[in-house]
Amino acid sequence: MELGFHCRTVVVSFSFLILFSTFCASSSIYSELNPIKPRHSHLLKSAVQRETPTSQLSEIWTPLENQGWKPCNELRNKPTALPEKSEGYIQVFLDGGLNQQRMGICDAVAVAKILNATLVIPYLELNPVWKDSSSFEDIFDVDHFIDLLKDEVTIVKELPEEYSWSSREYYSLAIRDTRIKAAPVHATANWYLENVLPVLQSYGIAAISPFSHRLTFDNLPMDIQHLRCKVNFQALVFVPHIRTLGDALISRLRNPQHSTEETGSNYLQEATDADDNKNAGKFVVLHLRFDKDMAAHSACDFGGGKAEKLALAKYRQVIWQGRVLNSQFTDEELRSQGRCPMTPEEVGLLLAALGFNNSTRLYLASHKVYGGGARIATLKQLFPLMEDKKSLTLPSERAQIKGKASLLAALDYYISIHSDIFISASPGNMHNALVGHRTYLNLKTIRPNMALMGQLFLNKTMEWSEFEHAVVEGHENRQGQLRVRRPKQSIYTYPVPDCMCQA
Repeated sequence: MELGFHCRTVVVSFSFLILFSTFCASSSIYSELNPIKPRHSHLLKSAVQRETPTSQLSEIWTPLENQGWKPCNELRNKPTALPEKSEGYIQVFLDGGLNQQRMGICDAVAVAKILNATLVIPYLELNPVWKDSSSFEDIFDVDHFIDLLKDEVTIVKELPEEYSWSSREYYSLAIRDTRIKAAPVHATANWYLENVLPVLQSYGIAAISPFSHRLTFDNLPMDIQHLRCKVNFQALVFVPHIRTLGDALISRLRNPQHSTEETGSNYLQEATDADDNKNAGKFVVLHLRFDKDMAAHSACDFGGGKAEKLALAKYRQVIWQGRVLNSQFTDEELRSQGRCPMTPEEVGLLLAALGFNNSTRLYLASHKVYGGGARIATLKQLFPLMEDKKSLTLPSERAQIKGKASLLAALDYYISIHSDIFISASPGNMHNALVGHRTYLNLKTIRPNMALMGQLFLNKTMEWSEFEHAVVEGHENRQGQLRVRRPKQSIYTYPVPDCMCQA
């Protein structure tokens, strides 16, 4: 999720308070006093006037062919019976955003299996930026989760009365013997057997915090890897109201004649009716990851002039005390290395060059974009049929998810999984999660060549035809082609070969 122009609450020393207050005031009026002009006007003009050949348009929308891999049957086969006696209860506390927590949930199930322990539904920490207190049960269908995995791992919604003292508050007050605080990043199965199992056997419970990225991707038994895949791709299903609303938005994207005014709030029936429409249209999901945190931390120049540079420099000072690695490089060096996030204008030019025309249905999966509407204006100019959550829903439909970052992200994730094509403007947790999930389903997913795009945008004299050719050529093998996981890489991003078998 993105920060936009909202100032986050942070704990800083007194010397930063005036600086932070000044930053908040200046950034809140930035978009009003500093209109954002296109940075690539010569390309933008040609892109707006472009006429995409029918052959190119047909090719870009063509689904992926069978690539010789499919989800392993073992993921659906009934596993061996659970041991009669559990070693105890495992609790995990997960921080981060939705997709980081999703990976942590998968790892928690795997650790419980390794230890022959009973897993308590993972506790999702309060996000300090978004102030979102959504629980596991608020986001995921907990009954489906428990039922699908019941033959693999015993999972309970809450601890029995005798262990009710083991809570987040209990561990925040003092050092506790039942808390595992030193789990290394990408710990091995043996580490858990040597360090956590004794705690379970002594106390009947072990609470692991922090837990993000605390299980290795390598040298694990295949049944454990298959279990992680099963959790990620089959057990983690969003709550019914997210799926229902998601289906309604997908219906409206595929059948734009069904406006929200016409359908009202009866989106369950609407989504069902749309399934029978054989002439349903196609749409692209763009995850536009261009928030204030990313813009500031990248240390790149986004064309907002001195006011923007000053605002971002102040933000870096307040949030990271100026300790940003990229600050030591020039903008040109960062762009040529692919280390600058693409602006809405730039990702729009990328899509136009790939062959998407101005009749493309584009769904914008993002919260607030740094620079607001002024930043998005050029993207809207290229793709006037662009939609987002707000434009596709009625206020009554948004009521259940309003102000809840995790549920908003879950809705975007659901729509992204069901789109014809997905593209993320910059790498990140949502990009990685969806690349993996769509690979598992063999769906077309465009991975921008960040280094190439950075170099192309540095060339201010390049004509549209040359730009278009370079973009198409540079993305021929970045549209969903399978990539086999290498050591240390995540099975959630690269599901081959751990989650998929050769057909």
